[in-house]
Amino acid sequence: MTLAIVHARASLGLEAPEVLIEVHLSNGLPGLTLVGLPEAAVKESRERVRSALLNAGFEFPSRRITLNLAPADLPKEGGRFDLPIALGILMASGQVPVEAAERLEVVGELALDGSLRPVTGVLPTALSARRAGRSLIVPMENADEAALAEGEVFAAGHILDVVSHLLGRERLPAHQIGAPPRARMSAPDMADVKGQHQARRALEVAAAGGHNLLFAGPPGTGKTMLASWLAGILPPLTREESLDVAAVRSVCGLSIMERWAQRPFRNPHHTSSSVALVGGGSKPRPGEISLAHHGVLFLDELPEFDRHVLEVLREPLESAQILISRANHQRRFPARFQLVAAMNPCPCGHLGDPRQRCHCSPSQIQRYQSRLSGPLLDRIDLQVEVPALPATQLTDQTPGESSADVRARVLAARERQRARGWLNAHLPGPQLEAACALSPQAREWFAGVLDRLNLSARAYHRLLRVALTLADLAAEPRVGKAQLMEAVGYRQLDRMLNANDPSRL
Repeated sequence: MTLAIVHARASLGLEAPEVLIEVHLSNGLPGLTLVGLPEAAVKESRERVRSALLNAGFEFPSRRITLNLAPADLPKEGGRFDLPIALGILMASGQVPVEAAERLEVVGELALDGSLRPVTGVLPTALSARRAGRSLIVPMENADEAALAEGEVFAAGHILDVVSHLLGRERLPAHQIGAPPRARMSAPDMADVKGQHQARRALEVAAAGGHNLLFAGPPGTGKTMLASWLAGILPPLTREESLDVAAVRSVCGLSIMERWAQRPFRNPHHTSSSVALVGGGSKPRPGEISLAHHGVLFLDELPEFDRHVLEVLREPLESAQILISRANHQRRFPARFQLVAAMNPCPCGHLGDPRQRCHCSPSQIQRYQSRLSGPLLDRIDLQVEVPALPATQLTDQTPGESSADVRARVLAARERQRARGWLNAHLPGPQLEAACALSPQAREWFAGVLDRLNLSARAYHRLLRVALTLADLAAEPRVGKAQLMEAVGYRQLDRMLNANDPSRL
């Protein structure tokens, strides 16, 4: 047999399209031609495969070898095609029967001695192989990750192990991962929070409804610490969500098992570029917002981020995904994250601080606060001031409510939302209006508030979502005036910025 076909998978973002490795041997001068839009790392596989086969004791055909990676218009990159190329050559030269790999898919990079090295993006490959009804052979280091897809996975450490399996001499055992590790709750307990009752309440509301949250206040008031407590009251990830999170980490080459089922908490520095935040590059990769998928993206010192960087958040905050387009291809990455941010009210940080006088001029304050655009603030549901605490509260030893108690209310509120089929932060408009069921009196009062505060239609819907979450926390069947008043109270930054910048009015 001079023609062999081996099934493999490319890695394109979170997708793993099928690639057929077609190997043909023909008469002519010895040589190896590789076609099918291979990139540099794939072209170099010719030398790795040749050395690996010879060092493992196989015969490398002294014939003309043509390798085609189909489909021809699909970009191929990385060392993941080394093992399937090597197997294709062995099959085409008759050293391994062609029918041995009919129901198999293969990925893996070869060392020069024939041992297998791990590759990135194995989880999306394993999920696609399971959907196609094929077994998957992977390097030993990728075995646990591939087994998360719950398909049939074989792990090998050397090409000799793979060939022995295909020849039936020594079958590889199907890899079993057992029960994935349970999520570890490593966040500090909210019982340690002193004072800041409104900020604590805002954290609970944000966790219950999946709302975006912004803390504003002087330095040292606990904004960053409060944000870090959010992870401790969020519900655990479901299995489907855990796989989504793991797939993004797999594509980025990050460890999966040590953070399995834990909600991501990403905290990029304010010097991060827009590409680092949303993803991109010549070969598009996920950015921080995709690594925060199903978790929290925390932006400390929010106005210190470049305004252009902040503006690129607007679209993924609405669509929960990011589309990165290049001349020859597009990549779509998930971005269902919860934005939590912290900021000072002015450059020196002491505007409104009773402990220390602010030395900023009105123009400095306006320039600083204007780095946050109105459309971006519209997308932040909860905007809460975090004031400096008096000394009596700082020295008070009375413990506050624990994270476990708060989490119990959050889980109960989310159960009510699950019955609707949507988290409140993502509930579509018509269903939102029906779920709130405002009375004529509450609707009239709410309309007056919207006119006085000059809020947008987007802010109107976000206020309704927060009010609905408040009703869920209180186990109320409909939204009343009390919930609307509290929801409006969480739009503090709108009023603060409007007061300092008349052009926003």
